[in-house]
Amino acid sequence: MSRKHIDCREFPSESNCTIAISADSEDELVSAAVQHAIQVHGHQDTPEFRAQIRSVIKQGEPAF
Repeated sequence: MSRKHIDCREFPSESNCTIAISADSEDELVSAAVQHAIQVHGHQDTPEFRAQIRSVIKQGEPAF
């Protein structure tokens, strides 16, 4: 099973967020990324937003 990740550095924001989140499970990764997006970036937890998060998941570890 390969790790999956989402890296905020790939999405420009006013906060210049540098968080990268990785997990073995896509569901676990989406859950953590949505929590981060709500708390830090002010997004709303909707099915559409979760689908958007799933669409940007990459395989492997984030680059340092």
